[in-house]
Amino acid sequence: MKKISLRTRVLTGAVAAAALGAGTFGAMSANASTPAAAPAATVKADTANRNLQQSTHLTVDAASKAAQAALDAAEKENQRVAVSVVDRNGNTILTLRGDGAGPQAYESAEKKAYTAVSWNAPTSELAKRLAQAPNLKDIPGTLFLAGGAPVQVKGAPVAGIGVAGAPSGDLDEKFAAAGVAALAK
Repeated sequence: MKKISLRTRVLTGAVAAAALGAGTFGAMSANASTPAAAPAATVKADTANRNLQQSTHLTVDAASKAAQAALDAAEKENQRVAVSVVDRNGNTILTLRGDGAGPQAYESAEKKAYTAVSWNAPTSELAKRLAQAPNLKDIPGTLFLAGGAPVQVKGAPVAGIGVAGAPSGDLDEKFAAAGVAALAK
């Protein structure tokens, strides 16, 4: 039988511990309605490991606050809109459809939010880029119309807010910016 080196044994143990920890975390986060028991073993990540990266995510409470602020800003101007907040990966955290918002507003808000976070720029700026690169509009899930704004932490995108339904994209984007501003308070 071949003798396994100490390094191989340590790496194998670390991988097994990480898998166990990920499975435990996944099981706990999959069932948020019941309190989770304390995990049997605590796994500490090696922060000096250059193979690991930390990322910042918007909480559901923060997404709700931003979406409600955008919807409130629209309602103050008698606009009927939908507001969507997506995470860094473009996954929808939540979408609010205001009273009387058109049927297209829901999907358009999600696509504007996705587009804003994907390029870390307001969608009004991205729409201007279509003149030089018309193929951008062909990317699935995107919408190059004003109304999307990225949420940034230290210049990096962590979420996107999209608003759709007002008579102009400039208004949509104004309301999305109100949602971003609410997160700074």
